[in-house]
Amino acid sequence: MDNTTIAIASVTFLLVITGLFGYTYYQRIQLEDASMEEPVTEAENPAPEGRLGYIESIDAKHFFIDGAHTLVGELDLPTPCDLLEHNVVVAESFPEQIQVNFTVLNNAQTCAQVITTQRFMVEVTASEQATFNARLEGRSVRLNLIPAAEGETPDEFELFYKG
Repeated sequence: MDNTTIAIASVTFLLVITGLFGYTYYQRIQLEDASMEEPVTEAENPAPEGRLGYIESIDAKHFFIDGAHTLVGELDLPTPCDLLEHNVVVAESFPEQIQVNFTVLNNAQTCAQVITTQRFMVEVTASEQATFNARLEGRSVRLNLIPAAEGETPDEFELFYKG
């Protein structure tokens, strides 16, 4: 190879490398600009159906002790960065109608896609005849309540049952 060919190849290689670094820098700036914008509320952008759409029912052990209902269970969430939260709405009727709203928070910029089990404990005071339903990320899911065995306590529950 002569010196002219080597010089042209070297310059071409340097231009390609410079272009790659420039493109990467441009993409990083775009991501930073996007993160500075106003956050989108959940009402404007509901959770995608596919992210938690695989969860159609929630299993929970049901305890009724001293006038209080306690539901304990587990949900398999897509990443270890997901945090399961809930709030309870009690309709003033008899028997009370109790709705448990589950939401999943994830503020991590990057997180490994590893199915991770999150436990929950919901406590609410209501009559023994109260009825329950559940919503996950705003959509209805079946709430499968498993009666607690004699002597079990909410703090030491086991969700796995035979049958």
